[in-house]
Amino acid sequence: MKVILLEDVDKLGPLGKEVVVKDGFARNYLFPRKLAVEATAGALKLLEKKKKEREKLEKKLKEEAALMAGKLKNLSPTISMEAGEGDKLFGSVTSEMIADVLKTEGVDVDRKKIVLAEPIKALGVYNVEIKLHPEVKAEVRIWVVKK
Repeated sequence: MKVILLEDVDKLGPLGKEVVVKDGFARNYLFPRKLAVEATAGALKLLEKKKKEREKLEKKLKEEAALMAGKLKNLSPTISMEAGEGDKLFGSVTSEMIADVLKTEGVDVDRKKIVLAEPIKALGVYNVEIKLHPEVKAEVRIWVVKK
């Protein structure tokens, strides 16, 4: 049976691809989950409409991420931690701590989007990358100071 994918499906293909699958797979898996429709002229029109909506949403998300990246570029928050000899921290600075500090600065960032190449375990200034969107990344300078 020929079907048109309405979403990206692992091992089948991306949105909009016309694929041939077994009837049972289409009826029992793809159709109930609204992952595909039977390949007809009406389905192609529906697909074009969905593609346009998806592109519009993606563009909006990218613009919002770019605005947030501009805000983050100007921030330089400070995190106070207890430190011992040689300016080594007791523990480490986590992405959750960074997200909390950014929230106090007025920017709400999900902690899962904060990329720490390695744990921050010493006092100093660190540039932390934040992936706001697959195409938009921001960098924030974090100051880790002694309490």
